[in-house]
Amino acid sequence: MSVGRALAVALVGLNGHVIEVEADIGQTLPNFILLGLPDASLSEARERIRSAAQNSGIPLSRRKITVNLIPASLPKRGSGFDLAIVMAALEAAGDVRGTGRTVFIAELGLDGRLRPVRGVLPAVLAALAAGHKDVVVAPANVAEGKLVKGVRVRAFECLADVAMDFNADPNNLVRLAGDWKAAAVHDAAEADGGAVERAVDLSEVAGQPVARLALEIAAAGGHHLMMVGPPGSGKTMLAERLPGLLPDLSDGDAMEVTAIQSLEHRGSGLLDLVRRPPYEHPHHSASTAAIIGGGSGIPRPGAASRAHRGVLFLDEAPEFDKRVLDALRQPLESGELVLHRSAGAAAYPARFQLVLAANPCPCGKATGKGINCECTPMARRRYFGRLSGPLLDRVDIQLQVNKVQLSQLADSGPRESSADVAKRVQLARNMAKERLRRWGLVHNAEMTGRILRGPLKMDGKCTALLDRAMGTGVLSARGYDRVLRLAWTVADLQGRERPDSDDVGLALTLRQRGEGL
Repeated sequence: MSVGRALAVALVGLNGHVIEVEADIGQTLPNFILLGLPDASLSEARERIRSAAQNSGIPLSRRKITVNLIPASLPKRGSGFDLAIVMAALEAAGDVRGTGRTVFIAELGLDGRLRPVRGVLPAVLAALAAGHKDVVVAPANVAEGKLVKGVRVRAFECLADVAMDFNADPNNLVRLAGDWKAAAVHDAAEADGGAVERAVDLSEVAGQPVARLALEIAAAGGHHLMMVGPPGSGKTMLAERLPGLLPDLSDGDAMEVTAIQSLEHRGSGLLDLVRRPPYEHPHHSASTAAIIGGGSGIPRPGAASRAHRGVLFLDEAPEFDKRVLDALRQPLESGELVLHRSAGAAAYPARFQLVLAANPCPCGKATGKGINCECTPMARRRYFGRLSGPLLDRVDIQLQVNKVQLSQLADSGPRESSADVAKRVQLARNMAKERLRRWGLVHNAEMTGRILRGPLKMDGKCTALLDRAMGTGVLSARGYDRVLRLAWTVADLQGRERPDSDDVGLALTLRQRGEGL
């Protein structure tokens, strides 16, 4: 008997590593040894695949089976190795042939049925990058796998069908009855049906002209936004409508976002690439692991990575744990999260727009003269003390949202819709993309200080107000650059080639809670 071989994929974050599965059948007493740093769920594959093979009419050899997962130094986890292991063992026994160049990604049920697993999209991408273009998955994962062009992705209902495709003797095989295509469509419909949400529109927001302008500027330039105002002023409504102002994702961004979503569920609902920017709205009791990512073994993505190329909205921001908020400082700068654990390090993209919302104080009544506020000065300082200076320094727009007046609420006149604003946002983004093309950038928020003070430097008359603000200590060096980025976005929305002093003044005002508007 020769050594049987098959291929699988181990995911570390979004990075996939093609694993060579070797199986050898010895001449000693029955045993099943699995080598190559398997975790608990993978170690349990020994019993799953024995039962699956037996119930499929192709029982495994009763002698000693040794399975080695190469490279042995890379930790492997999950049940997605089941099919690769059993195919390698069957090839070693001579029951099947030609499995060594095929990537198998599926879990096995005890009856031999192929069951879906998480992370099929990044796994197929890794297989393609390694030069392997033949992949076998479970029926519920086939639509997700076929999102990757240039790979032949095949689905089989059960182990017997897979074995038959690899030259097994059909006389002894036990196939499962049923239409797997219908079952896969049913599973996808159920997954899609649970995700339907009511569309929200900017026309539903009464009043708040300054906040609407700030939202449009944030959407056009990819800027972070903070809104401070009393309860009921519309902060949450505004934040929920920001994704509706953003354009559809490009092919590359859509592939990244879909790959992250693939890690979060078993993929039965991923029938196409995710084209709309994601929106994450975690509760203020969320832990650092829930926001940043974490968990035992290889860490999983958190809300920050799930919001990649979309919006991360933290309502009641001062109520979040201070450590959670400060953990966002690094991805706000780099657009990536690298999580280190004893089992290894996982890197996830996390280039999102951060939107913070906060009341002016714990009771929410410290507006205007604040005569109705019930909070002590110490309580107010402690409330906003959780929002550290370095975090706020990374937020481009910091806006005071005022209470909606009765006249604004009763106004039945037409209000601008999200579609109308989105058209202006798209035009402004097109201008920025063309201007920044030579540096490989897309949004104004991505411009570095080297670009702002080099090829795109403004003249002294435009930045005079900004220079004075920095000279008096109102702005840091980081804040100075962020105001310049805002000014470029304001100019893009106006269709101008370069910002003027008015654009810089508006950008500085939006940076300082909207004072003067």
